[in-house]
Formats: sequence, structure tokens, C-alpha cells
Amino acid sequence: MFLAFMACIVIGSGWGAGNGRATLIDRDERRGRALQQADQQGGILRLAVPVPLRRLFDYLPPAGVDPASLVPGQRLWVPFGGRKLVAVLVERVGESPHENLKPALELIDQQPLFDARSREFMRWAAAYYQAPPGELYGAALPAALRKGKPADHWAEQWLALTTEGKGLPESALARAPKQQALLQRLLSCGPQSRTALRAEGVTAAVIRALQDRKLVAWHSGPTVPPPLPAARSKTPVAEPAAPPTLNDEQRQVLAEIPSEGFSVSLLEGTTGSGKTEVYLRLMERVLEAGRQALLLVPEIGLTPQTLRRIAARFPQRSIAALHSGLAEGERAQAWLAAAAGQADIVIGTRSAILTPLPRLGAVIVDEEHDGSFKQQDGVRYSARDLAVVLGRMAAVPVLLGSATPSLESLHNALHGRYRHLRLRYRAGDAKPPQIHVVPTLGQQLEEGFAPQVLRHIGETLARGEQALVFINRRGFAPALTCDDCGWLADCPHCSSKLTLHRRERSLRCHHCDYRRPLVNSCPECHSRALSALGGGTERSEALLAQRFADYPVIRVDRDTTSSKEALDRLLAPARDGEPCLLLGTQMLAKGHHLPKVTLVVIQDADGGLFSADFRASERMGQLLEQVAGRAGRGALAGRVLVQSRFPEHPLLQLLLEKGYAAYGRQLLRDRAAAGLPPVRAMALLRAECEEPRWAQDFLAEARAMLESLAPSSPQLQYLGPVPALLERKSGRFRFYLQITAEQRADLPPLLARLCAWAEGYRNRRLRWAVDMDAQELA
Repeated sequence: MFLAFMACIVIGSGWGAGNGRATLIDRDERRGRALQQADQQGGILRLAVPVPLRRLFDYLPPAGVDPASLVPGQRLWVPFGGRKLVAVLVERVGESPHENLKPALELIDQQPLFDARSREFMRWAAAYYQAPPGELYGAALPAALRKGKPADHWAEQWLALTTEGKGLPESALARAPKQQALLQRLLSCGPQSRTALRAEGVTAAVIRALQDRKLVAWHSGPTVPPPLPAARSKTPVAEPAAPPTLNDEQRQVLAEIPSEGFSVSLLEGTTGSGKTEVYLRLMERVLEAGRQALLLVPEIGLTPQTLRRIAARFPQRSIAALHSGLAEGERAQAWLAAAAGQADIVIGTRSAILTPLPRLGAVIVDEEHDGSFKQQDGVRYSARDLAVVLGRMAAVPVLLGSATPSLESLHNALHGRYRHLRLRYRAGDAKPPQIHVVPTLGQQLEEGFAPQVLRHIGETLARGEQALVFINRRGFAPALTCDDCGWLADCPHCSSKLTLHRRERSLRCHHCDYRRPLVNSCPECHSRALSALGGGTERSEALLAQRFADYPVIRVDRDTTSSKEALDRLLAPARDGEPCLLLGTQMLAKGHHLPKVTLVVIQDADGGLFSADFRASERMGQLLEQVAGRAGRGALAGRVLVQSRFPEHPLLQLLLEKGYAAYGRQLLRDRAAAGLPPVRAMALLRAECEEPRWAQDFLAEARAMLESLAPSSPQLQYLGPVPALLERKSGRFRFYLQITAEQRADLPPLLARLCAWAEGYRNRRLRWAVDMDAQELA
């Protein structure tokens, strides 16, 4: 209610206070004349303001600015509730239902940042996900542009040949080889940006020498990322620039992907089958047509290796990387180059789907099943699903690739909505790994490892090969307990235990990041008989480093990859082929090509077999298949050892014996029987509060309101209020109301009514959010 009240103030009241009755009258007259003039010129500005309200706001043009000069897609500074915010002009209208409109304060951009298609795309996304349009535009912009910095702040300096320089022969400057090399580069490749020259190691002294000869000169121009974004990496380019020969399956798949017009293809390819090569060939096709290619990857850690491979294939093309690991200026430069159509290839994580791409020719989503493509807070959109919408609006092909497709994409492919393309065999001479289950029930384990597993690791390293151990828990142990009184180290803010991190001697909550020093005695009974329960990557690292001291043990988890390009640096020895032991969480499971890894150990395969989350079995199957796929990707044969206390579980048996293709189809049959997504559409109304009763009351009232509009039926069903799987997080209790519908189109109008009702709810200590196509119940 408070936010709605603030919106009324912004739209319906004056800006600032008057100094008397005459001043108020004069001000009203001036505003009336300005409003009349704006109406006549179509000069009412309808803006997306970054506030949590699901509407646009009307303003007058800034003082002294001709309304006819304003173009949708530009940014402006606007007053809002005592604050000064950066808003995006969505459209100009001739009249407004509101009186006493305030003028915007200042125009930021001379040229629009969002073109017509991207604005329509944002409008669709805001309506479907029930997102505040201002927050959605804020999510699309990099931080520097959200703060109002002008786009021309990052104008690049370009080094170009002068008339004298263009007239020199190739043999010129033979006595100055560095100057000659730069001259030849400018002759063959055209102007070069300062950023690219710096990345290539061209010194200022070499450039000054050519300037003194009046052969080159600097010019300001649009920013384009360096053509080799990964040039500063010390890791050499592993892939040859020349494309490998396609096998029969790859050729057939590529032939079935349309070159023009809207289409969606699901490429289901076993790990190591050459899906990336299909992506590169599709990009080549797009670039030859003079258009841009967008590649989405799920993790920042995958970006450096992807950049290296693409840069090696397309050395003369401009490549922009968009992800949160970039510095503020770097990301702004890349975003502006993409939005201006200057970047030929755009590689990014989830938020890159919101970037305007005026020359878009294709959208590729790698590892499309990955949960990272779904935003879990703020504007809760799915980048994978928006890729399909963007492809439809731009009339370009969309390619979704995965060895373990999401059940949503698989369902669409099996029902003919998507083309279903298959790569069943590994590329080259690589063979699928042999998979063996190691029963652990009743065995004497050493820090979670069966004796035969440790023996196989030692034999693999002794042969000069590499082994990978997958443990999906970081830290030393997931719990600390007292053996005398049973005390457990709980998080004071969450419904979870504190994880022991022995190296930094701390107890840490992995949900809210609460930390406390490691205790030496029990806080309850003061006993010193404390035990660490379970195992994590840190604990396993200690054992493996001791058992295999002659070989490097490389731990890859969030604790060891916090810095920029840390994952790429950690994996460099493995890419070089040195015998080593890789140990890590699911960060190791995605997209890494390590041909010397011949043994993969999955320490515990039982995590998703008995979860209360209906998606847990899907994630377990995807994760196990992806991890197993790291083995035997080169000429050497691979083996996978899967430890399990329940080796006879039917889902585990199905996955290991018949693979993910059969496993996924069985899960779809189970979902259909239970009436769960993707067979039915689902949305959640989430609520959290420090007082649990308030959140439950809010959801109960919301359900009553919804049922008054659309009563429960076989076509539309409600469940809840239900506590989240992690009921308390960061001191707030969390509940949700689940809404499922037989027809997806029934949900957005109902959710729009729900949001309008919830925005007027009077409890300001309550937080709520609508989550369309929710992926997490935790």
C-alpha cells in the first residue's frame, strides 16, 4: 500500500514546495501550458522507472528539450519520491490519465540504447513473468549504465593509418620489425582499438614512433571489444583454427537446422559428441550472412575456454563477453558494442538474453538444462525460455543443446513443438566410458571412499593419466556435533547446519553466509568430544593429497574459484595433460573438455533419490550423466565408478543401464501421472517474513482472492500455503502458494490480478514475489 501511495505522489503531485499562493498559481499555470504543449506534440513520456511497481510512469520532457527529439529507448534522469533515478523511455503518448505531471530532469542519451524489437521483447517478458518493467530494464543494463553514466563515456580510441601510411610498401620499416608488424596489421586488418593493441602487447613506444613518422593517428569511435578477448590468458589456445571434419551425424544435424526464419531445435547429444562444433558451424553461417550470433552459457567458468575456441575459429571477428565477472567498464563496453550491432558474436550468461542485438541471426543455448539459466530472485525470468521468445520475435533459429535435456525441452521436442536432433556417438575415436556401481552399504569407508575406489585412483595416476572425483558438497564437513550431549552447530538465521571449513577454522552457513570461529568445546556441555559429520571437498582433498602425495590435487569449488578467471587457471595443468587428480563440485561437471581424464569417481549418487523436491531426480540424473561424461573424451578409454548405498534403486539402475534418454522419458511419464510440470504449467506466490504467521495469512488471503476469481477445478488447482523446503533463511520464514494450470495461457492474466491485489497489501514487513515456471521449491 505504501508503494502504491508513493506512486500516486509521483504522478499526481507537484515537485518541490511553493513560497506562497501566487507562486503556486504561477507554477500551476506554467505546468498547465507545458502539459498542453506536450499533448499537442505527443510529448508525454511513458517511462520504465526502476521501482518494484508493475506499471509505467508518465512524465513531461525535461526543461528546454523538444519532445520531438526524444526517441523511445533513451535514458533520462527522473524525480521519484524524493530520489533521482535512471529511467528508460518506452513510448511517447499524446495524453495522460494523470494531471500535474512532473518533468523529467535530464536526457542522458542522444541515441536510444534499446531498439523497437528489444522494447517489445521487454514488454512481453514483463507481462509473462509479472515483473516491474523498470526492474526488468535495470536487469538488462550493465551496472555502469544503470547508474546513469553516458554511453559515450567509453568511446574507444582507434589507431588508423594516415594517407602517408596507406601508401607505404610492405617492405617499409624493415629495420624496425615491431613498427613494421604493426603497420602490416593496420594494412591488412584495418583500424585497431587501443584495448585490442594493449591485449596484444603492442607498446606505446612503437605507436609513438609511427605517429612521429605521421604514418598513424588516433581517432575516437564506438567501442568494440578486442577480437581476441582471451588473449591475456596464459593458457595457450588448445583448438586449431582450422575446423575439424564433421562426422555423418554432425553433418545431418547441421543440415536440419534452418538458416533463416524462426525455428527451435533441441540438440540432444551425448557428452563428447561434438555439439560445440555444431554451434561453431551455425555461427559461421550467421556471420557469413552479416548477422550477429548469441551464445548463452550457464556458468562464468565456462566463458574463458569458450572464448578461446571461438576466437581461434573467428580471429578477425569482434567478440563480446557479458557476465558478472567483468569489471564495470569492461561489461559496459561489451554491452554497448553488442547493442550497437558492432560485436559479431556475443557470449554471455543468463542476463545476456536481455541485451539488444539489432543484427541478430541465431540464438544458441549451451547446457540448456542448467538451472543457472533461471533467475531465482528479483526479476525471476528463464533465459532459456526467453531465448525461444526472442527467436520468434527476430525470426531467427534457436538451438538448445544438452547431453541431458531439461524435461521441459524434451517434452516440447517429443510433442513436435521443437525439432529433435540427436548426436548418439562421440566425435573422433572417443568411446563412451564404462560405468560401474560400487556398493558402499556395510563397507569400511575411508573419508567416504571405498578401498577399491582409492586403488583405481592410484592406478590411473601411475599410468600418467588423470582422475576426477565429484563431491557435491564444499567445505570439510556439512555438520559439527558433540559426541557427549548431541549438540549440533546450527545456523542462527536459517533452518540449516553450519558447514565446517577447517582450513580457515570457521563454521559457515552456505545459505546466508553467516560465519563464526570454529569452537574447541561444546557450547552446551563444554565437552571437547566434537566430531565432524559427513564429508566435503576440503575433507576429501586432505585425504587424497596425503594418499597421492606425488601428484597435484586440484580442488575446484566456490571457495577456490572466487577470483576472476580462477577456474580457468586451476584447470590449466589438467589441460596441459599432466597426471593430476581433480576434485570438485558440479562446477567440474559442465562442458569441460579434459582428454587425459580416464577415471571419474562419483562419491555419492544417492542425493536425489529421496528428496521432497519433485525435480530432484531430474537434477540427479543430469548431474551424474554430465560428470560421467568427463571420462574418456580423448583417445584413452574412460571408466566411471559410482558409489551408492542403494545400487538396486530402479531410477539409478535405469540411468546407468539405459542412459539419460530412457531415464528422462520415464520421468516425463511420472510427471504426467502426478500432474506436474512440464505437463502442467506452474507458478508460485512466494512470501517471507520474520513472523511466520504473517506470511501464512498473506498466502491464505491470496488463495481466497484467487479462488473467488477462478475456483479450483481439474484445469486449475491451488496448493498451500506450504513451507519452503528450507523454511527459514536469513532470519525470515518462507512459504509459498502453488498454482498449476492445464493451459499455460490461463496463468498470466490470473497472476496479473494477483499482483495488483498484493501491491496493495498493508504489511510492509512482508516480502512477496510471483515466480512463473518456478524451478526451485527450496
